[in-house]
Amino acid sequence: MSKRLFIKVDRSYFPQIKDRYPLLYLERGRLEVDDSSVKWIDCECNVVMLPIATISTLFLGPGTSVTHEALKTLASCNCNVMLVAENCFATYCQAISVTSDTRNMLSQIGLYSSPDKALNVARRLFAFRFPELDLSDKSLQEMMGIEGARVRNLYRQKAFEYGVSWQGRNYIPGKNEQSDPVNRRLTLFNSFLYGLCTSSIISLGYSPYIGFIHNGCPLPFTYDMADLYKSELSIDLAFRLASQTDLSHAQLASVFTERCCELNILNRLQKDIQSVLEAE
Repeated sequence: MSKRLFIKVDRSYFPQIKDRYPLLYLERGRLEVDDSSVKWIDCECNVVMLPIATISTLFLGPGTSVTHEALKTLASCNCNVMLVAENCFATYCQAISVTSDTRNMLSQIGLYSSPDKALNVARRLFAFRFPELDLSDKSLQEMMGIEGARVRNLYRQKAFEYGVSWQGRNYIPGKNEQSDPVNRRLTLFNSFLYGLCTSSIISLGYSPYIGFIHNGCPLPFTYDMADLYKSELSIDLAFRLASQTDLSHAQLASVFTERCCELNILNRLQKDIQSVLEAE
């Protein structure tokens, strides 16, 4: 009888972040494992096999259950899981895969612990948005003021471009239905973007909890990186789709994912994180 050949599988067998599909949103169903493959069983008993090695982040909404073995398989494939409220307006918790070592995180901590180096990281983050400005003599507060003015002007420009009424950013936690359509779309798309950035940061071995601009919030470095892409992702999509109130949550998630693929966001995230932290 011939001997079976066993090949040890490690991370190198799986696609890199830049080659993965950005995100998948699931609700009202069950995740479990069948023959080492993760399958999704929806509320109508339809079964779909998920290529989790090619997915960056899974968003699991209300009515979702997941087996212990499925979570183990997701972690082994470096596919991160976000447990979210309906419409992704809140994140309850996240199941993240462990990194192979802590070298990148220690490097990030080293930058954060030095005031001068931390300020230089913040300047590199702002330089993505203001390539024409000399930020070498700007303080963090000054750069944040410039950024605030840029974002307010961007909101007004998008409102004019898409013919949408805009009264300012307004989000009341737990009372999202009281917001106007644009603000509801902004909250949803920002949630997707935060999940995507968190997944990429962790997959590269860095920490989403060590930020250089944001502080005193749940995921500072996630917010630092997400701000680089909001103008072309969350903000543009929110204003463009504000008048289409008949779109389902699944359709909005699909539109967001398609835009991520068009803009090659995962590839850019990997390069931008390494550039900001001056990593190899």
